[in-house]
Amino acid sequence: MKKPLILGSTSPFRREILEKLNLPFSCEKPEVDETPLDNETAYQLVMRLAEAKARAAGTQHKDAWVIGSDQVAVIDDEILGKPGNHDKAIEQLTAASGKKVTFYTSLCLLNTDTGESQVDVETFKVYFRTLNHKQIDAYLKAEQPYNCAGSFKSEGLGIALFDRLSGRDPNTLMGLPLIRLTEMLQAEGFDVLRAQADLAS
Repeated sequence: MKKPLILGSTSPFRREILEKLNLPFSCEKPEVDETPLDNETAYQLVMRLAEAKARAAGTQHKDAWVIGSDQVAVIDDEILGKPGNHDKAIEQLTAASGKKVTFYTSLCLLNTDTGESQVDVETFKVYFRTLNHKQIDAYLKAEQPYNCAGSFKSEGLGIALFDRLSGRDPNTLMGLPLIRLTEMLQAEGFDVLRAQADLAS
């Protein structure tokens, strides 16, 4: 690769998604306060945090590409955080039952050599089935998605909660928009597909 690739996250979900591109990378934990600012929209929040995470993770790397990302779920104009426990997850999925939940997933690619960054937000819509308490409780006990925004894992049993999905890239829903990332790398002069030949040799 032209530069080292750094993922500014310790999320196992984002790491697994980035591994799909078959590129060498390392992970850095960004120290960033994720508290929303007063009157900050979900879109503004994730845009700000993606760049903040990339810059925080890139402080020790002078010539690298650093990826920052953040995600929030929104229902009825209210931001849903990570539930953290069973009771909060019950509340979130009960509120989502029969409704549309919009996920805003931000992406920043920072070139630490130039200090320039590309920042964007991809949206993904999830339409939930009408769910009863038994279904919600059974799902949560089976998968325990308490560290996931929206209280589900779409790559697992969570798919049974949905009526339909709408979005450009299913990786966006899982936390890292890979299609957009490959476009950002291309803008930096790095072709992900052509790189595979170099990696194989």
